[in-house]
Amino acid sequence: QEQLVESGGGLVQAGGSLRLSCAASGRTFSNYAMGWFRQAPGKEREFVVAISWSGATTPYADSVKGRFTISRANAKNTVYLQMNSLKPEDTAVYYCAAATTAWSRLQLGLLGDYDYWGQGTQVTVSS
Repeated sequence: QEQLVESGGGLVQAGGSLRLSCAASGRTFSNYAMGWFRQAPGKEREFVVAISWSGATTPYADSVKGRFTISRANAKNTVYLQMNSLKPEDTAVYYCAAATTAWSRLQLGLLGDYDYWGQGTQVTVSS
C-alpha cells in the first residue's frame, strides 16, 4: 500500500548538513510509523530513529544523537531527516521505512518490524 521514495542525499564535507526527505504515496500514510535506517558499505543496516503518526519519536541511535532530527508532515505525506555536523562515518545509503507494528515494539529499531521500504539515497561525507 505504501510506496516510499527518498531524496536529498549527496556529497558533503565533514561538518556540513543535509536534509533527507521520504515521500509516501499510500493513502494510509498517517497510520504508519516511519523510520530511518542506514547501511554503510560492508556493514549491516542500522536503525537511526523512528517517528509515530502523532510525532512521537524513538530514541536516536547513539551515533547520531544531538546531530540528527526526524520530523513528519502528514499533510504532505513526507518524513524528513535533518542531518547536521556530519561525519565521514555517516557515509551510507539512507532508507526510510513504514511500519504498522505497535509503537512500543518499534522502540527496539528492528528491521523486521517494517513493512515497506524505499530504495535509499546515498549520503557521502568527505573529510
